[in-house]
Order: sequence, then C-alpha cells, then structure tokens
Amino acid sequence: MIVILGAMDTEIAEFLSVMEARDTSVWQGIEEHRGLIDGHRVLVSKTGVGKAMAAMRTQHFIDKVAPQALLFTGLAGSLKLDIRIGDTVIGRDLVQHDLESVVLGLPRGQIPFSDIRFLTPDPALLALGQGYQPVEGRVHLGRICTGDQFITHREMKSHAYLHSELAGDAVEMEGAAVALVCSLNRVPYLVVRTISDMADEDAVSNFEEILPRASQNSLAFVRHVLAGISVIPVAGNS
Repeated sequence: MIVILGAMDTEIAEFLSVMEARDTSVWQGIEEHRGLIDGHRVLVSKTGVGKAMAAMRTQHFIDKVAPQALLFTGLAGSLKLDIRIGDTVIGRDLVQHDLESVVLGLPRGQIPFSDIRFLTPDPALLALGQGYQPVEGRVHLGRICTGDQFITHREMKSHAYLHSELAGDAVEMEGAAVALVCSLNRVPYLVVRTISDMADEDAVSNFEEILPRASQNSLAFVRHVLAGISVIPVAGNS
C-alpha cells in the first residue's frame, strides 16, 4: 500500500475524485480513505497543518499499514525568483528552518544531540519523480524548508537565513516533519510541492487562487509515481 498525504482537505480532494472502491474510516476526527487509484492500493488522508500534526499522522499511518512508500503533496512558497507560481518542486532534501540551537554551537536545522539536519528521500523514488512532466510549469529539484510559519515576506532581514544559512528553494509547514518520521521508521518517502506564491506580501491571495490547479498537479504527479513504483526497487521498512 502507498500512503498519500496532504495537509488540507483541498490538497487531497483530487485524489478522492478518482479513487475506486473507497472505504472511509475516522481517526481522531480526521477521515482516512482506502481504495484504488489506477489499480494501486492507496490510503489517502489529510494530516492537518503544521509539523506536529504532520508528524503525528505520518507515524499513525506507518504503524497502521506499514506502507511500501509515503508521498506527501501540496503547496509551498518559492524562495527563488526562477521558481515561479505553478512550478513543481521535488524535495531533494528537507530541513526544519525554525529549529535553531546556536547556543549549543549547532547550525540551523540540526536536531540537538543528533547528526540529523538535512533529510534525503529514497533515491529511487527521487529519480522516478524527476521524470515527471507537468502540463504547465517547470519541475525543480530543490531544498524544501519547513517551519511553523506561513512566510509572507521572504525578503525581510529576519528571513535572510532561508537563503544565507539554508540555501532553500521552497518553504512550507509540514514536509521535513514527514521526512523525519519516515526516515526514522525506514519508510521510503517523497515530498513534492506546487508553488502557490512567492512568499511575499501577495502570498495569501495567490495561495487561495492556485489551490485547485495545484491539487490537479499533485494528482498528476502521484499518478506518475504510482505508474513506476511497482517496477523500481525502493528501500523497504523491514
């Protein structure tokens, strides 16, 4: 089974629209849907917004179904001028940008008392994702920065670390938490984001405007991965 997650209902609605033989249950007030997409057994659910919700739900599904792989999709803000609204960013690695322990002599994003900082997905899944060709926009392989803030003024001095310290390409609120839980459980994962805004003063209005189109892009990407995942070797969680 492949687990497919997004933070919000609107980020998973397109998956449900094509799911066959759907069976829905509820855990902690959130629906989870099992069924088939293009003949592949999947479980689709939202996590809720933010790192804690994403981590909790990811661990729940790993414990419940021991997935072959986990895909997390949705929206992100761009941190680079050449990564435009409507483009797709596949996470070549992910980092918690709001994790800062400089008093311990650690670089931003490193978890204290560990060597964990940048989280990298399964290489076979990453290679498969790179073959995706969207109907519109470009595909970028980039660093996704995760934190519990909706960034709207990336040009502000207080946000300079996203570029200077982390060399980020996109910013969002769940991906690195999902990546951390999957990594520690040895579950192959991939995080892909459609750029909804430029993390600037227009971020909120742009975010709301592009959401339906971004959801369609997420579905197309997941279908691409599902079509190839059965013929590639991914590292298991055994």
